[in-house]
Amino acid sequence: MTLGLLMSLLAAFALQGAEPRPKPIEYKEAVLPNGLRVVTNEDHSTPVVNVQVWYHVGSKDERAGKTGFAHLFEHLMFKGSANVEPEEHSKIVTNAGGQSNAYTTDDVTVYWETVPSNYLEKVLWLEADRMASLNVSDANFQQEREVVKEERRTRVENPPYGDMIELLYRNAFDVHPYKHITIGSMEDLNAATTADVREFYQIYYVPDNATLAISGDFKHEQALELVKKYFGDIPRGKKPVPRIDAVEPPHTKERRLSVQKAVPLPAYVAGYYVPEDGHPDYYALTIASSILSDGRSSRIYQSLVYDKQLAIEAQAGGNFSEDPNLFFAFLILNRGASMEEAERALNTEFARMMNEPVSDAEMTKAKNKMRSQFTFGRQSVQEKAGALAHSAVIHGDTAATNTEYDLFMKVTKDDVLRVAKKYFQPENRTVLIVTPMQGGQ
Repeated sequence: MTLGLLMSLLAAFALQGAEPRPKPIEYKEAVLPNGLRVVTNEDHSTPVVNVQVWYHVGSKDERAGKTGFAHLFEHLMFKGSANVEPEEHSKIVTNAGGQSNAYTTDDVTVYWETVPSNYLEKVLWLEADRMASLNVSDANFQQEREVVKEERRTRVENPPYGDMIELLYRNAFDVHPYKHITIGSMEDLNAATTADVREFYQIYYVPDNATLAISGDFKHEQALELVKKYFGDIPRGKKPVPRIDAVEPPHTKERRLSVQKAVPLPAYVAGYYVPEDGHPDYYALTIASSILSDGRSSRIYQSLVYDKQLAIEAQAGGNFSEDPNLFFAFLILNRGASMEEAERALNTEFARMMNEPVSDAEMTKAKNKMRSQFTFGRQSVQEKAGALAHSAVIHGDTAATNTEYDLFMKVTKDDVLRVAKKYFQPENRTVLIVTPMQGGQ
């Protein structure tokens, strides 16, 4: 055997045993003079393009007494602008064979379209038009406020367990505006005025508070020229965009709240205070979350649902966001099950995470799931644009799109044990227990 052949065989075997890595998302980034950040990713695999505008404003940016405005604007942004009639934005996209939608979180409000790539210019014009000249009329405001109020009734007030998260957050946070949920309160929605929402638009819907992410079948230079053409003349906000600097003080004692509701079965939810998305401990906590509650083979499901049959639903996981938030544990008890026994069984699983190293098999499984998410969760142009925008806005660093994978893979069993001991202590949680009303189901 020649030395060259031997080297080739060794290289082949090394490649076979090498850990598969997700393909990085290639991108280019620019900032316009008016502050608009633009991130582009060329993907010529299919003749489509995804456009996303991330406004760096969510429910945490709302002032006391003005909750629900960020989500309300998600609706108002489809009610027309200087050159676009109400609801015409969506019709143009649909008639082009595309899709569009929007969503609001604690931290951002996002608008997106996926269209054939020859409609890229049209979509950029649509987004620029509503950024520059949204029709915030009294009639539009009144109509969409009623839509949002009905949405709150449907999602929060009427379902049996619909207000559990609202109650938990209200009791878990003292200072930080995460204490109110995205949809806002009915009282604040009723008290809102057209002048209030116009002011909100003028402050937050400005280019220097927006990130535009584009992925698909186009050339970087072409897309950037179109962005400059339609967004370049939109002026910056008149004042710097205000940022939330509230810091929730450390909690040194467990908080507990028990309520009776019109629910069929008792429920339990606990929220542990955890750091923000991108914090050094975030990566180990995400692996811990997978081990605790990712699927029916996870620890919590196996213990409480399968083995002890104390619950019909058992979940846990981190609500990681721009600022420190909560890591949830949620149970709906089986009929006749003891709340004390269920809580004790759940706490036992958290104690195991704090006191015993997880197994090699659990670590491998959790990392394999993470590898799959990075590989298969970033294939479409929408997924790529979303990943880039998330890193740019929430992390403040677009490069995190491609560097986070290694941070997850570097998590060790000792890391998981360390963060569990740090954050899963009883004094670091708020507990809500919901029991059925007496005499009712």
